[in-house]
Amino acid sequence: MLVHIIYTEAAVFLSKKGYPSWRDIQGEFPDYKASLGPWKADAVTEYLQGDYSDLVPPAATQVAELLRADAVLRQLTFLA
Repeated sequence: MLVHIIYTEAAVFLSKKGYPSWRDIQGEFPDYKASLGPWKADAVTEYLQGDYSDLVPPAATQVAELLRADAVLRQLTFLA
């Protein structure tokens, strides 16, 4: 399964929705800043682990939860 990392002004999201282009992502998120992907889930986990050590639960858990969920979008949660 391929996953996008979506950056907005307010949050960072993971999405397993199949977007044709970043412009389609931008159209869904009014405060869109940038996006990465689509990447394989293990590449997303590796990237998040390397760049965001303050994810709680850890990156691997958050990516796995998205993959198991019926929902296509998950907001990343960070240590407060």
